[in-house]
Amino acid sequence: MMLVPRRGNYSLFDDFFDDDLFTRRDNSLMKTDIKETSDHYIIDMDLPGFDKENIHLSLNNGYLEIKANVSKNNDSSEEKYVRQERFYGECSRSFYVGDDVDEDDINAQFKNGILKIEIPKKEKLDNSNEIKKIEIK
Repeated sequence: MMLVPRRGNYSLFDDFFDDDLFTRRDNSLMKTDIKETSDHYIIDMDLPGFDKENIHLSLNNGYLEIKANVSKNNDSSEEKYVRQERFYGECSRSFYVGDDVDEDDINAQFKNGILKIEIPKKEKLDNSNEIKKIEIK
């Protein structure tokens, strides 16, 4: 939808395929950088607009699972959006960190919309099928 008509090379074809039906919104969610040092890994994940209380980390069979959700504020039913680009809902990602990682040694911090997780490199530990929760500080 256009609020202001385009000038110059207007193309109905380009405008049609610029619609949300043909574009993926999730490519901007949970952008992640992973760094490796000699003794640990560092994961930096962008989660702007999320609250710390709505971010959940768990360790399950060697996979670090990160889930986050954000809910929409109660809008008046009389309001009509012309364009809505902000994300509302739940998103998740998982990373294989190995069976030798202990959840007690994983440090997680959330500040200014960035989740920072430090995962130490460790020797092989007992393999368990139990889902282990990780506290965010």
